[in-house]
Amino acid sequence: MAYKIKNIGLTSYLEALAIQQEVHQSIVDGAEDTLILCEHPHVYTFGKRADRNNLLISLEFLNNINAEVHETERGGDITYHGPGQLVGYPIMHLRKHGIGVKKYVDTLETSIINALASFNIAAYQIDGLTGIWVGKEDETKRKIGAIGIRVRNGISMHGFALNITTDLSYFEHIVPCGINDKAVTSIYQEVGNGTVAAFADAFQKSFNTEWQKTLAL
Repeated sequence: MAYKIKNIGLTSYLEALAIQQEVHQSIVDGAEDTLILCEHPHVYTFGKRADRNNLLISLEFLNNINAEVHETERGGDITYHGPGQLVGYPIMHLRKHGIGVKKYVDTLETSIINALASFNIAAYQIDGLTGIWVGKEDETKRKIGAIGIRVRNGISMHGFALNITTDLSYFEHIVPCGINDKAVTSIYQEVGNGTVAAFADAFQKSFNTEWQKTLAL
């Protein structure tokens, strides 16, 4: 394996961000690539170009549902993180490996799609929309995973969030990723089972395979 895995469990968004920044700097200084895996307590995060109107609730309501709000430097609009959702932050030296941003995001998305296949979920990408989607042709498309990254000094930060046993009611308080004509789902809602640990294991195997393929190109 060409990178380390750092599983930090249930960690506040700001604490996980500090860990990301620390790992990022260590890679700038020559350390090996690192995949950080975690869950967050309830939090809404805004991407760099997010529309603040996509948060549909007041600060008082946020307090009532025990959720925080934070600005981030990743791409994308607003999203939600919470218990029952696997969040992955691959901190990878893309420049050193000669990997472009588009190829990196495609590798990430393919890894998630292949991991979901092991749960009998047929997921896919939609042209022009980041993230991971499910739903047959005649159904409303449902977002099961969000992706938002940033590359600084040639090294990736931020990453993906995949809903497993997530309380989807928290998505009702936002326009997820600024998209209002699609739905949100989870592994549990789709197939009635699944745990964060099981999906984390499937993702690690899938990402390792896809990352090795990408490095070999």
